[in-house]
Amino acid sequence: MMSRSFAPPQRCMTERTVFYVSDGTGITAETFGNSILAQFSSRPRHVRRPFIDSEDKARAVVAEINEVAEAEGRRPIAFVTLVRDDVRSILAGPECKALVLDMFRAFVEPLEVELGIKSNHRIGRFSDAARSPEYDSRIDAINFSLAHDDGLSARNLDAADVILVGVSRCGKTPTSLYLAMQHGIKAANYPLIPEDFERGRLPGALKPFKGKCFGLTIDPERLAQVRHERRPDSSYASLVNCRQEVSAAESLMRREGIDWLSSTHKSIEEIATTILRDLRPDRLVY
Repeated sequence: MMSRSFAPPQRCMTERTVFYVSDGTGITAETFGNSILAQFSSRPRHVRRPFIDSEDKARAVVAEINEVAEAEGRRPIAFVTLVRDDVRSILAGPECKALVLDMFRAFVEPLEVELGIKSNHRIGRFSDAARSPEYDSRIDAINFSLAHDDGLSARNLDAADVILVGVSRCGKTPTSLYLAMQHGIKAANYPLIPEDFERGRLPGALKPFKGKCFGLTIDPERLAQVRHERRPDSSYASLVNCRQEVSAAESLMRREGIDWLSSTHKSIEEIATTILRDLRPDRLVY
């Protein structure tokens, strides 16, 4: 009998589906998997399946994986973080038509041998968050960053770990929130505006805290694109205005001795790590 072949989806011949299967949120599996997949030029379809903490749920995921394998004509990839052996064995068994990359078996078990102790086999990274001071610190930092977004408030800036400065729409807000959520950093952000350029100095509210300031800049062409999405055909978004503001902001930060970097071709993770390295290196050791 002639075998039946399945063509991959027409959207991109090199695509394939990647599953992230976890008994917790799946964030660890997805973060690790994305880091590995970033080494390849393909752009897979991502499917996260969190809270797979029973055999029935595991079988349902295997059925879904097998459906995709049949439809696409190639086996999916599955990054797996599962603690329970009975659940994990279903994903790792011969019935599952995926390349299964078991992170616990690859890392936890060798560490158990090396350290001479068993892991606690805790399901989920955040299962005891309510009792975690680090979790409380992140919540406080998020609230602080939201309250001090875009210069909304100059109160309590002495409590800030970092104050991001730069022109409007250069990436200050997402960087502030990433620092808060991932590192528990109280990050305020403050826009540099034409009045600051005319005065040739930082806003008065920031002067006492210049040592906490870190600048972001951006290519004017990219800034014009971003601003155009917000306010199409405005002087605010014009390339001429963007060039003037970026040039003035960089000159101001240079005069004030504020370190800065361009967000144009850097990820938020890279920007945040640079800020921590330069202003709060203690947060890179924990």
